[in-house]
Amino acid sequence: MARTSESGKCPCGGGEYATCCGRFLDQGQIAQTAEQLMRSRYTAYTLGNEAYVRATWYPRTLPDGVLVSNEPGMKWLGLDVRRHVPSGDEATVEFVARYKVGGRAHRMHEISRFLREDGRWYYVDGSFPNDA
Repeated sequence: MARTSESGKCPCGGGEYATCCGRFLDQGQIAQTAEQLMRSRYTAYTLGNEAYVRATWYPRTLPDGVLVSNEPGMKWLGLDVRRHVPSGDEATVEFVARYKVGGRAHRMHEISRFLREDGRWYYVDGSFPNDA
């Protein structure tokens, strides 16, 4: 069973869990855009869903080992999607994810690359721009 906030809101901030990321994580629907996939991957990280993160990573760039942190005291706080740039079967999504570890706040600013193959979007890799 999916874990959502008590209000039923999606961790990605995109609305109700069932009609937002829940349809991808729990119901097996396929994300139609790279932004939808990125949001659902963020939600999978917040819920500790290693299988979904692994299944949506492009096989040629998928790293070995555990992908979802199980660091004690880690709490995801929110997601800010800054831009989504589709270009045919490729896309980029820039976002900032906020989280806490041991009471200390952190942020991850990433520009992610996505590729669509056989009608499915996959996360390829990301870069981390320097924030001023």
